[in-house]
Formats: sequence, C-alpha cells, structure tokens
Amino acid sequence: MSTEKTTSAATQTPSAADLELVRGTLDLLILKTLTWGPLHGYAITDSIRQRTDDAILVEEGALYPALHRLEKRGWVDAEWGRSENNRRAKYYRLSTEGRAQLRVREETWGRYTEAVGKVLGTVTP
Repeated sequence: MSTEKTTSAATQTPSAADLELVRGTLDLLILKTLTWGPLHGYAITDSIRQRTDDAILVEEGALYPALHRLEKRGWVDAEWGRSENNRRAKYYRLSTEGRAQLRVREETWGRYTEAVGKVLGTVTP
C-alpha cells in the first residue's frame, strides 16, 4: 500500500505567480472598464459581468483591494459622488498614467493569450 499523498487541484494553494496573474487580469479588466467613463464599484463589477456574458463575476473582496491598489499606483483617481440611487458612492476614473498602463497591459495580454493559444492549439503559428 502506498503512503504517497495525492493532492487534487481543488486543494492546492495558488502560487504567487498564479495570484499575480489573477491580479493582473483583474487590473486589466478594471482599467479597460473605466475607459467608458467614471464608475462606482458596483457599476464596475456589473459592467464586467455584462460584457463577459456572466462568465466573470468580480466579488467585492477582490474588487476593492484592486481599486485601492490601482489608486495607490496613480492609475485611477477617485472622488465621492452620488449613485443613481442617490447613495454616496466613490467613483473611479482612469488617470493619464492609467491609460498608458492599459495600453502596455493590453499588448502584454495579447502576447500572453496568443502564446497560450499556440500551446492549446487554438492559434495557428
């Protein structure tokens, strides 16, 4: 009888590289979403959900740390305003530096998805 431990994919802890890929992808989605104008947090998640046909659901626990990270980097600016329900809400706007970062990240994402597509056989070399 073997005493080897087996680890299922469901129980593996994500690596730092995995987490950085997820963070980078979320940052890219947020930056792109803000190109259509200033939005509050819920509107950002709703826009991403709608544009991906419900394939990507961004939860608050991921969204707000990402927005704070982007704000700290100077890629988004934030100001308080009133939502369509007349509630106080923080609105996020893409900054000039954020637009530059978006262009860089879109190019990187394009190269990344092309490379993955080649491995998966969905892109013809």
